[in-house]
Amino acid sequence: MIHKFEQGGLFMVVDVNSGAVHVVDELVYDILDHFPQKESEEIVELLKDKHDSQSIVDAVGELKELMDAEQIFCEDKYIHNLEFKARKPVIKAMCLHVAHDCNIRCTYCFASQGDFEGDRSLMSLDTGKKALEFLAKNSGNRRNLEVDFFGGEPLMNFDVCKQLVEYGRGLEKEYNKLFRFTMTTNGVLLNDENMDYINKEMHNVVLSLDGRPEINDKMRYTISGGGTYDVIMPKFKKMVEKRGDKSYYIRGTFTRFNTDFAADVLHMADQGFDHVSVEPVVAEPKHEYALKDEDLNKVFQQYDELAEELIKRKKSGEGFNFFHFMVDLSQGPCIVKRLSGCGAGAEYIAVTPEGDIYPCHQFVGNEEFKMGSVHTQEMDMSLNNEFKNAHVYNKPDCKECWAKFYCSGGCHANAYNFNDDINKPYSLGCEMEKKRLECSLYIQAKLMMEE
Repeated sequence: MIHKFEQGGLFMVVDVNSGAVHVVDELVYDILDHFPQKESEEIVELLKDKHDSQSIVDAVGELKELMDAEQIFCEDKYIHNLEFKARKPVIKAMCLHVAHDCNIRCTYCFASQGDFEGDRSLMSLDTGKKALEFLAKNSGNRRNLEVDFFGGEPLMNFDVCKQLVEYGRGLEKEYNKLFRFTMTTNGVLLNDENMDYINKEMHNVVLSLDGRPEINDKMRYTISGGGTYDVIMPKFKKMVEKRGDKSYYIRGTFTRFNTDFAADVLHMADQGFDHVSVEPVVAEPKHEYALKDEDLNKVFQQYDELAEELIKRKKSGEGFNFFHFMVDLSQGPCIVKRLSGCGAGAEYIAVTPEGDIYPCHQFVGNEEFKMGSVHTQEMDMSLNNEFKNAHVYNKPDCKECWAKFYCSGGCHANAYNFNDDINKPYSLGCEMEKKRLECSLYIQAKLMMEE
């Protein structure tokens, strides 16, 4: 299987199964509409009005050599891979909901402004300890374990976060593990003291901001209705300056209110943030801010503009990383991740302040997907297996999609929320993902060609 596309004057071909990416000329691009189904003579007859006959024959010969080298039209070698088929349940990452409460209100918040449609609550130290113990005990031979302090707003329960980090360091020695802690914060409660602690102890930090002041403040506002941009921007700048070369992302959401979101990405880059992620909102069509199919052309145009600007900035030494344009062409993720994605419900779980276990943060509150409790240290393995088997080969829409080994089948929660089936992807998200992938491949090709 191949996928071919043209962007910015480049003709590009992706071999889905091998992962090879080729920049070709227009001749080869046209031949691939007919090759390998047709022989050289037939292709010459079809294309003789546009291309020289001998050039067509030569190009077909080169394509056959690429096939022999398994660089194009390569067979799928993943589907029967033993590492994938024989993998055992191992939990390697946890979203720890230390706060089902929030000190701001976001219009599009999937967590219902922080309470996940339940009572506002904070995780106790005892529950947090049991959660870390559960992760350590159920992680098999996996040494590096990921824990994200999440909310709501986790800084509302920061003392417990600090105590859990200390407790985790003790578990590391007992279980021969390494906890890599992350915090996702809206930044309102950041100060010098907790910035220093976060920068010391957190492997990564995610800072929530939507972009330009008017865009951010339209969707992310204080409880009293005021904007948050002026409150958090100085703190985020200080946080990143203090952080040095440690990992972070400033992460935003774009909606139908800002389909010109490339300006928001560039605004954050211009403010000095080198690692930016701006995600499309996922919301039911009834909401006025929800993205719709008719918005796709505008969205695609924005990704194209962003790609060209990113190339321009990288060439001038002023580049930045845009999360959705980062694809590893050298080796990429392991086989299991290529086929199963984030591993929600199988390798990744979320734990609520009450200690309940869910497949991920977006399933929290849906009792149908409650998997167990850290207080009993037990988990429903039937649900675990259901998510384990929600891979690209069991998703009909993914099986024949060129992007399947990049997006790994998409988000289970989005699939369920839109289609009541974790094996039926959210189609609007799929279209945007494929466009982002094309832009990413184009950027890398363009930069490599001009080195």
